[in-house]
Parts: sequence; C-alpha cells; structure tokens
Amino acid sequence: MANVTNSTRSKVQVVPAATGAPSTGQTVIENGVVAKIAGIAAREVPGVHALGGGAARAVGAIRDALNSTDLSQGISVEVGETQVAVDVTIVAEYPSALHKVADDVRAAISVAMAEYVGKQAVEVNVTINDVHIPADDDDADSVQSDETRVQ
Repeated sequence: MANVTNSTRSKVQVVPAATGAPSTGQTVIENGVVAKIAGIAAREVPGVHALGGGAARAVGAIRDALNSTDLSQGISVEVGETQVAVDVTIVAEYPSALHKVADDVRAAISVAMAEYVGKQAVEVNVTINDVHIPADDDDADSVQSDETRVQ
C-alpha cells in the first residue's frame, strides 16, 4: 500500500490484478431462484402443458393475464450445501407418454441444477396431476365466428 501520509493524493488502495487464484467468499443462491430455474427447465420439456395443481393454475392464469407469470409455480425445492431436491407438479399434454415426459422433466431439471446452480439434483420427484386434452370446442368457436360473419 502506498504511503499517503502528508500527501495530497487520494487514499486509494491499489489491488493487484488477479493471479488466477479464485477469490474467497460465499455465494448464496436463494431457494426461490433455484425453484425458478427448475420451473423454467420443466416448462421447456415437450409434453408439459403447465406446472402446478388446480388452485395454483387458477392463480397462475390470473397472473399470466397481468403479465406476471410465476415461473416457480408447481415447484418445491430443498437446497443443501452441494445438493438439491426438487418436487415438481405438472400437467401433461395428451397424447404424450407420461413416463417419458416425467423422465424428460427429471433430466432437464438435473441438467439445469448442475449448469446454472452448480449443485447436484439428487432427487427430482415428478407428480402428474392432470392431462390437458386439446379442446374440440376451440374449433367450434372458430366455426361459429365464421358463421356469424357470413350472416
């Protein structure tokens, strides 16, 4: 450190450039952040329609309408020093193979935990609580609107 006594220079400590050694300290990743990352990973899996149970999806629909999507909806995490356990509740798309969707969700979350959080996902429990069937009435609504325009 430079001697700044009886000097008009500002008291600035010069820190040498990094020598390649990692700095010390602690990184804390909050559980909510881990849950969001798991939720994003699960939503990207083909065959996943939505996350969460019935009540959570109803609240989620309101949040979506307000452009405030809860990315951690349907996700519960337990974060340890080096490992993570994740519980995820999903709604699968019909006619997806449910066991394949569950396996793909497990794999996607495990990869996301390793890449983005730096922790091993030791347990990823997937609960499929519903199956989304594309509604035939969506087509009926479009036919009715076409008929209305004709009249």
